[in-house]
Amino acid sequence: MARYKDANCKLCRREGQKLFLKGSRCYSDKCALDRRPYAPGQHGQNMRRKISEYGLQLREKQKVRRIYGILEKQFRNYFKKAERARGITGENLLAMLECRLDNVVYRLGFAPSRKSARQLVLHRHFSVNGGTVNIPSYGLKPKDIVKVRERSSNLDIIHEALKSSGRGTDINWLRLDKAKLEGELLEIPHREDIPVDVQEQLIVELYSK
Repeated sequence: MARYKDANCKLCRREGQKLFLKGSRCYSDKCALDRRPYAPGQHGQNMRRKISEYGLQLREKQKVRRIYGILEKQFRNYFKKAERARGITGENLLAMLECRLDNVVYRLGFAPSRKSARQLVLHRHFSVNGGTVNIPSYGLKPKDIVKVRERSSNLDIIHEALKSSGRGTDINWLRLDKAKLEGELLEIPHREDIPVDVQEQLIVELYSK
């Protein structure tokens, strides 16, 4: 399957804000956006042209895709599902993305970044309701239990992530039990409970054209 393999820091610089794609590095003085707060490329420092309405909508869509590590076709499929579901399309879209297994693993603090969470899931380090799941896009439902498998309970990356992260304990739609290395999706998150700085309505306008 296709996957973005270039430098993640370029994505943050292109969007002009931290997308937290590199874990703890994003909080340190090594963050590329802090050192070079302009778009990547030869003309990055000289980009001062006015952005059109379409350009703003496109940038917002690209930002959400990059935050969750999703390719275009998969993102469009999520949008179609969100459009068919009851409620506000943009909020439905973010809720679906937040309920992905790799994102929940990251939110619970079991991984330093979504990219690391995706790799851990692919390598079969987590179970859902007692059964091993190795699909990062697996959609969780309320009351689903995500747990680190017993054979993976000593992985340094998981314990280091839990130590350095305060996530999971301050998100009211998740329950984290560090002692058991497990978490639970309590409910589908509402927009005000999703800590992502995006304007989802711009994405709806983009796909409505």
